[in-house]
Formats: sequence, structure tokens, C-alpha cells
Amino acid sequence: MDEVARPQTGPFRRQVLVRFGDCDPAGIVFYPRYFEMFNNLVEDWHREALQFSFTEIVTTRSWGLPTVHLEADFVAPTRFSEVLSASLSVREIGTSSVSLDILLQGPDGADRVRGKVVLVWIDRRVTQSIPIPDEVRARLLAFRVSDKSATVTATRGKNKT
Repeated sequence: MDEVARPQTGPFRRQVLVRFGDCDPAGIVFYPRYFEMFNNLVEDWHREALQFSFTEIVTTRSWGLPTVHLEADFVAPTRFSEVLSASLSVREIGTSSVSLDILLQGPDGADRVRGKVVLVWIDRRVTQSIPIPDEVRARLLAFRVSDKSATVTATRGKNKT
């Protein structure tokens, strides 16, 4: 935690390569793998953008950050070897929870999966929620989106069915 998080506003973005092991025999992503992609994105965001790694959270501080709510809309299939554009935005910050919007888009820019994740900060020693640390709360604000922009992000690139 010696470094200060780089100033950033807006969504945290990453590219995600769809690997052979992510796919089922039909050659498309097996849906639980998307949840692993979500979790990897959250972990990368904490380490790279918030400058508060899971190693620091879990090992050093004895805290936890479990997912307490998870939902996803699977809009279109994703195939082996495609590269997805992933974005993560903060929708809401509570006392001990943070609500995230995650969007995975295909190489064509069309939505593949839209997700909502709620994480809660806990003290692992007593398995109780704790307030989000002030040093993290301040950094979360850079990724918060307004209700209006969250709606636009959630519907941008929406596939017609």
C-alpha cells in the first residue's frame, strides 16, 4: 500500500482472452467461466487500479471480500480464442459493500455478458462485515458511475433479439 493509486475515472478496462479451457464441447464459453472472468477482473482492479491487492486484503489484513450477490445476462455466445473487452464500474458504495456493473463485449463491440456483483468487506477472524476502509473508499469513488451513465453502459451495444 505504499503507492498511491493512479488517478483514473470511469470504468476499469481489461482485455480477456477466451481460452480453450473456458469452452464446452460446442466451442463456446461454458457459462460458469464468465463468473471466473468477473472474479479475475475484480481482483485485477483491486491490485492495479485501487492499489489494494487481494494479498494485502486477505493475507496481511485478515479481511475478506466475498461476493454476496451475483447476476448475469448472457446476451450472445463467445467462442474459443476471441478477445473480450471487459469493463467494471462502481454502481453503489455502502457502509461495507460495493455494487459493481461488469460488461463483457465481443470483438465486434456487441455485448456478450452483462453482470452485477455485490462484494462485502469482512473481518475473516470473526466472519463479520466491516466498514470499507477509508483508504479504499476514496479510491472507489473514481470508478463510480451516475445512475444515468450506468443505464447507458448497461444498454450500450445491446443485441437485438
